[in-house]
Amino acid sequence: MTVRIPLEQHALHVADLLAPVLSSPAVETVPIEDALGRVTADDVRSDVDLPLFRNSQMDGFAVRAADTAAAPIALEVSGDVPAGHAVPVVLTPGTAIRIMTGAPLPTGADAVVPVEDTELVLGRDDDLAGAVVEIRTSRAAGEYVRERGSDLARGEVIVPAGTALAARHLAALASAGVREVRVRARVRVGILTTGSELSGGETVEFGQVFDANGIALAALVTEAGAAVSFRGTSADDPAAFRAVLDDAVAVSDLVLTSGGISQGAFEVVREVLEPLGARVTTVAMQPGGPQATAVLGGVPIVCFPGNPVSTQVSFTVFVRAALRNAAGLQPLDPASALLATPVHSVAGRRQFLRGRVTTDGAVEQISGAGSHLVAGMARADVLIDIPADTTDLEVGADVTVWTL
Repeated sequence: MTVRIPLEQHALHVADLLAPVLSSPAVETVPIEDALGRVTADDVRSDVDLPLFRNSQMDGFAVRAADTAAAPIALEVSGDVPAGHAVPVVLTPGTAIRIMTGAPLPTGADAVVPVEDTELVLGRDDDLAGAVVEIRTSRAAGEYVRERGSDLARGEVIVPAGTALAARHLAALASAGVREVRVRARVRVGILTTGSELSGGETVEFGQVFDANGIALAALVTEAGAAVSFRGTSADDPAAFRAVLDDAVAVSDLVLTSGGISQGAFEVVREVLEPLGARVTTVAMQPGGPQATAVLGGVPIVCFPGNPVSTQVSFTVFVRAALRNAAGLQPLDPASALLATPVHSVAGRRQFLRGRVTTDGAVEQISGAGSHLVAGMARADVLIDIPADTTDLEVGADVTVWTL
């Protein structure tokens, strides 16, 4: 008789197994061009003031506010300052200087009149020589002027430690001249799928299936903020599996396998790892009952059953949170929802039914419970978590859901 252990017991075991390699992630320095989605290891401080210099907030005319007090008034245009102008300009009292957005404010100017509040009258040669600008309304000192350091002062934090870098963060870093940033190193995860029936090619022979688990696990690992360090497959041959496993362990902090751990024949993962001290068990859950763990060369190995849905559910329940935490990503904690459809569950096993959130925030079951129903899994956006001691729930029942 198969002894099934509670899910919580196996989850704690996996967490303890992963803790030594995931609790203190390494740090690396990357160019900001490669930092999207990475998590900052330290506070990133600015070496400069932002803005870098006093500049215009608008296209218009730089003036002394006092010279506009009698507006409407006409002022001689004494110069032109485009954005990126590198030569300091001095404003002569009683005149105005045409200025573009972001251009350095001339010395002596303390306000900018937006172009829409002015009318420019050009000189005889249709240029600024001899031009006059009519100022329609008076301006107070500081209007439409960006003061140096008004956004961020030198030494202040641009992005705090623990931030998952998005485009807006990278823009701020680039504006402050930051070219590289220290981030948490990604956990290196090796992925190994097993089974003589697997085909990785474009066609399959009779009795074969396409290998979906390698693709699924690689995507799940990447979504969880880790890096896929190895991807391989092995037929049901112990020597071949051990050779590929050694290759995966050599370049990984953690190895995930799928298949080969059930009670039947040709269970190559179990055959190789049990003599090395592997813990092979059956968890009271569906899908995903067969589970195993081992350690090889100091690298933890977490083994999932080979059915595609079982593999994905097992990763979500046992490994995802640990990887996201190591990466510094926000947790995807289980949440509560109301059932939009009645459900039936198997007694004695914690069921993870495929579900979808409805427009009103409830959740409906959209697929059968079979661990082979990959199309049903694709249509789901949550797992509906049904306790082991529950067999039937009606519409409106409160259930726990896991975001996919």
